Amino acid sequence: QVQLVESGGGLVQPGGSLRLSCATSGSIFTRFAMGWYRQAPGKQREMVAVISNSGSITYADSVTGRFTISRDYAKITVYLQMSSLKPEDTAVYYCHAARGNLDYWGQGTQVTVSS
Repeated sequence: QVQLVESGGGLVQPGGSLRLSCATSGSIFTRFAMGWYRQAPGKQREMVAVISNSGSITYADSVTGRFTISRDYAKITVYLQMSSLKPEDTAVYYCHAARGNLDYWGQGTQVTVSS
């Protein structure tokens, strides 16, 4: 069974930073595109950032320049470094893995940006 295990969410003040982590198996990590999505209350789930297995990266316009996605091959972990956080970044953040017609989701981690 494929597992994507997220961690790192929490409460942070506006302007602060958080780093989310997504750990998975080696076969998923090296063969699948990995990404982060988020879903705020009453809104649809949206793409935040995706990194392909070749290293190409795509960001949502709303997070470009503030968020950074990266892969750590030694730890088989994908990170989302979030800086200059805004209240509108508040959401449940999900790790995602995709390859062809296969895709998997993590359980989600809550990020709340509030003073």
